[in-house]
Amino acid sequence: MSDATSPTGLGPFERVRELGPRAPLPRLIPVRQHYDVPAEQDVAAATARELEALRARIRPGMSVAVTAGSRGIHDLATVVRAACDWLRAAGAEPFVVPAMGSHGGATAEGQVAVLASYGVTEETMGVPIRATMDTIELGRVPDGPMVHLDANAAQADGILLVNRIKPHTDFHGEIESGLGKIAAIGLGKQRGAEGIHVYGSTGLARWIPTVGRHIVETGRVLGGIGIVENAHERTARIAFVEPDGIAGPAETALLAEAGRLLGRLPFDDLDVLVVDELGKDKSGSGMDTNVIGRMWIAGVDEPERPRVTNITVHGISKASYGNAVGVGLADFVPFRVLEDIDLHALYVNAMTSGIGGVRRAKLPIALPTDEAAVAAAILMCGRPDPENVRLVRVHDTLDTVHLLVAESLRAEVEAQSQLEIVGEPVPFDCTPDGALPTWPPVEG
Repeated sequence: MSDATSPTGLGPFERVRELGPRAPLPRLIPVRQHYDVPAEQDVAAATARELEALRARIRPGMSVAVTAGSRGIHDLATVVRAACDWLRAAGAEPFVVPAMGSHGGATAEGQVAVLASYGVTEETMGVPIRATMDTIELGRVPDGPMVHLDANAAQADGILLVNRIKPHTDFHGEIESGLGKIAAIGLGKQRGAEGIHVYGSTGLARWIPTVGRHIVETGRVLGGIGIVENAHERTARIAFVEPDGIAGPAETALLAEAGRLLGRLPFDDLDVLVVDELGKDKSGSGMDTNVIGRMWIAGVDEPERPRVTNITVHGISKASYGNAVGVGLADFVPFRVLEDIDLHALYVNAMTSGIGGVRRAKLPIALPTDEAAVAAAILMCGRPDPENVRLVRVHDTLDTVHLLVAESLRAEVEAQSQLEIVGEPVPFDCTPDGALPTWPPVEG
C-alpha cells in the first residue's frame, strides 16, 4: 500500500479514488474541559520517596530488572530513570527490560525502538537495556495458561515492576491495566500474552491477576511502582505497592482512583466523533474504549455511554510504527491511514490479542481524503438534518481537555460548568486537497 502514486497503488481502493461525498460541515467551537485533579509536582522525587520502602531489601551488587512498557505514559522515562538512580544509589545494579507482549513487531529490536520513542534508552537511563523475546516457563496455573517470564528478568536477583494503573480497554474487573498486567502480559512476552488472550477478553479479568500473582509468588518481585495519571495525562500520584498488593487489594484501590480521574467526553450522545490520531501510545486498543464508548469484542458488554454513531480516524501516531490496532473501532478513514498501516505489526498484535483483536483490526470504509471521510460519516449517521450534526473533534482519546464542538451543541456546553468556550466558532474548512483544518489558536 505504500506506492500510493501508482495507478494500482491502493488496489481495490483505487476504484473510489474519485469518490467525494459532500455534506454540510459544522462550524466548531473551541472548548476546554476543566478537571479538578491532583498532580505530582516532582515525579522523580516522588519515585525515590516511594522506593524507600525497599531499602532494607536491597543487597550490595544485586541485579534488579526494571520494567518499561509500551504505553504512552507521560512520565515513563522520568520514573524509570529515577528508579534506576535510586537502586544504584542503594547499591544495586539495575537494568531495564522491555515489558511488552507482541509490541514492536514481536522482536527484541522492535521493542527497544519502542522504548527509545519514549525517551528510554541506555544513554538516558544510565543502565543497560536487555531485550529478548525468550521466556522461561514457570508452570501452568490450575485450569489456565502457562506462566512465562522474560528470560533476562528471570536471571535477575529481583524485579521492580513499573506501570501506569488505569481502567482496561477490553474488560473490567478488580485488576485491570497495571502492575499485575505488566507482570503477566509484559514480562510474559508474546508467548505469555498469547497464552492468556486465547481465553478471550472475558478471561483476562481472571487470568491477568492469577498469572501476575503466580509470578509475584516466586519471590522474584520486589514490588511495584504504580503511576496514576489525571485527565490531563500527567502524573497524579506515584505509589509503591508491596508484593502482596500487586494484583491484589492495594492495586485495586489505585485502579479505583485512576477510574475517578479518567478523562471522558462530556456528551452522552454524538453523531460523529472525529479523532485526529490513534496509536499504541494512546491506548492498548489504539483509542481508549472507555472514552469512545466501544468495546467491540464478542461476549463483552458495550459501555452505556457515550453513544457515538460514527467515528472517523485520520492518522496513526509515529510511536505506533504502523501498528494501527484499534482502527477497526473506527467507521471511516482517509486513504492516508491505509498507506501508513504496517499490516504485519497490526496482525501480530491482533492475533496475540485473540478474540479481542478480531474486530479491532478490521479496515473501516476508506475514502480519498479527510474531508470525504468526515462528510460520509455525517451523511451516514442517520440524522435527517445534517446541518445540525452533533459532532466533536479530538486530537486523540488521551486528550479530552481540548475539544472542537459543533455549534449544535452550544447549549449543552454552556450548561456544563466544567466546560469553557475559549474562542470564536471556526468553519470546518479543510485544505484544498481535503486535509483536516489545523486546530484554531486558543484565546487566553
